[in-house]
Amino acid sequence: MKQSEDDETALWGRAKANDGNAFSLLFDLHHGRVYRRAYGLVGNTHDAEDATASAFFELWRKRRNVNLVAGSVLPWLLVTTINSCRNINRSAARYRRFLGSLPRDEQASLGTDVEDLETRQRLAASLQRLSVVDGALFVLTALEDVPIWQAAETVGLKPATARVRLHRARVRLRDDLHDLNPTIRATTEGAL
Repeated sequence: MKQSEDDETALWGRAKANDGNAFSLLFDLHHGRVYRRAYGLVGNTHDAEDATASAFFELWRKRRNVNLVAGSVLPWLLVTTINSCRNINRSAARYRRFLGSLPRDEQASLGTDVEDLETRQRLAASLQRLSVVDGALFVLTALEDVPIWQAAETVGLKPATARVRLHRARVRLRDDLHDLNPTIRATTEGAL
């Protein structure tokens, strides 16, 4: 059963007033979608759980200043999740660089499909190269099916400006991944 916009607005009002039960209902309502987005951006369960927990923690911590978009906290949670995943990916990249600098045995096996791993890394890296706002617009609209006007409101832009930035982000992703011959929908659903 899907919560109505009025129900979520009421829950959020109670949560802002320190009602932990109302916040737990909001958590139950949005946890699955936030986790799926986090997993798509970081590619492993542990980091996805961390990013999801971080998003909900920040929602609770900043609850008095968070405004609903179209009667929902979900857009705010998704943008926070995107930012958390960016931080996790940056940290993982530093760790991989460190490991790469260590001497290694030439016969060591990675134990994973190298081609798939490289594709996922390239997709994640392409998204990382977008600005925070453009990355958030892309994820919200292309991956989460949030209407452009809601995504624009979430990141503080006018819908017309958001459309232009989203178009430029898509062109940039296509250019970055041209040799994979991606379509935006197939690439993002299959690998993120």
